[in-house]
This record gives sequence, structure tokens and C-alpha cells, in this order.
Amino acid sequence: MITMQLSRIWKNRQFSLLKIRRVVGSSMQPTLRANALVYATSLYRRLMPGDIVIINHNGLEKIKRVEAVQGSELFVLGDNALESTDSRTFGWLNTSTVQAKVIWPRT
Repeated sequence: MITMQLSRIWKNRQFSLLKIRRVVGSSMQPTLRANALVYATSLYRRLMPGDIVIINHNGLEKIKRVEAVQGSELFVLGDNALESTDSRTFGWLNTSTVQAKVIWPRT
């Protein structure tokens, strides 16, 4: 059963054990500087406040910190409030917008 589900996900290309992304912009400074590499995984159990995630918002990948989780919704913020477009602007997001959870660097 699990093999069939993984096979189906793999065919849809939604599955990736490891994602490597380069930070663009200063919205996550000082934690993540522009041009830094982050490693993330789409395999995670749950999201907690403080986790850093890669979300898909309006067709763009964004790296943000989870501020709060309520059921299937989350509120995300950039660490640099003056430079970040985040849930203060676009509101709560469904957890399905999360593409991956950052696992390195650990913060």
C-alpha cells in the first residue's frame, strides 16, 4: 500500500526527499542570509512554531518561519519584518502550501 502511494506521488513529481534551495532576498535575515543554501525535506511529521518552511504562494517558493499552527492552517513570518512579505500581508495559509521543512541549517 505504501509503495503504491509513493509510486503515485513519484509519478506526479510532488515527492522529493531532499530539496536544496538558495535564499533570495533579505526577508529571513539574520537567520538566513541572501545566497545561503538551505536543505529541506518534504518528509516531516508535523509543523511547529519556529520551524522554517518552504511554501508555495502565488506560484513562488518562499522561505518563512512558522509562527502559529491552527488545525490545517498556519501563519508564517519572515525573520526580518521590515523586508518580508508574509502572513501579515496574505493571511493564514493552508498547510498544503508547504513544500518542505528546512532541516539545515538548524536554527
